[in-house]
Amino acid sequence: MAIEKSDTLHGRILEEFSRNIVDGTWPPGYLLPKETELAEQYGVSRMTMNKVLTRLASEGFVIRRKRSGTVVAQPRAESAVLAINNIGEEVAALGRRYKWSLLSSESRASNAQDRRLLGLNEDEAKDKSLFLQGLHFSNDEPFCLETRAINTKMVPGALDVDFEKDVPGAWLLTTMPWTKARHHVRAINVSGRDATLLELPVGAACLEVLRRTQIDAHWVTCARLLYPGEAHQLIAEFDGKLGG
Repeated sequence: MAIEKSDTLHGRILEEFSRNIVDGTWPPGYLLPKETELAEQYGVSRMTMNKVLTRLASEGFVIRRKRSGTVVAQPRAESAVLAINNIGEEVAALGRRYKWSLLSSESRASNAQDRRLLGLNEDEAKDKSLFLQGLHFSNDEPFCLETRAINTKMVPGALDVDFEKDVPGAWLLTTMPWTKARHHVRAINVSGRDATLLELPVGAACLEVLRRTQIDAHWVTCARLLYPGEAHQLIAEFDGKLGG
C-alpha cells in the first residue's frame, strides 16, 4: 500500500501507523496497544480506530487475532501454484519456528461432509481412508489448518505412522510417489470451528488450497489447506517462449 498524505484525522493515523511499520519502528511481531487504548490516545472513537486497524489488516500490514490482539505482520509466505511444498520449509524460509499439532486421526469410510470438503467422488468414497486434521504453527501462531484423507488401499503404511510426530504432507512427499497432481485454489471467508482453530474472527479472508495426488487413475491423498489470507500468497512463473 502506498503511503499517501491525508488531511483527515483517520487518514493521518493510517499514514502514521503505516510509516511506523514500513520504516521498522514497529517491527514484525510488534504488539499494538488495545483498540480502546489507541482510540483514547489519538482522541478518536473506537469505530474510527477500528477502521484504521481493519484497513491495515486488509493491506497485510497487521494481523488481528482474538487471543493475541493486533500485531505487525511477518513477510508473507509464498508458494508456487503448481508446486507441492513442505509447509515446514515454508515457515523455516521466513526465519520462524515451525510446529505441527495433530488434532484428530480416524480410519474409516468417508461421509458426505468429507466428500464435499475434500472433493472425493462417490466411487472414491467407498475406499477406507485415514482422515487427519492438524495445525501447522509459525512462532506458536496458527499458520495453516490441514484436513487430509489418505487412501489406505494405496498407502497401507500410513496406518502404522505416528502422525503426532510425522507431518502427513512431508511424510507422503518422501515416501509415496505420484504421477498426477491437481490444485484448486480459492479465497473464502472463514467460519465456525475453522475460525476458532486459526484464531481468526468469523468472516476473515482465508486462502483455501485443495490438493489431490494420484498414481495413474487411483487417488493417493486429498488435502484441504486453509491459510489466513494475510499470511500467505501464491506465485506462478511462466516461460514466455511457448507463447500465450
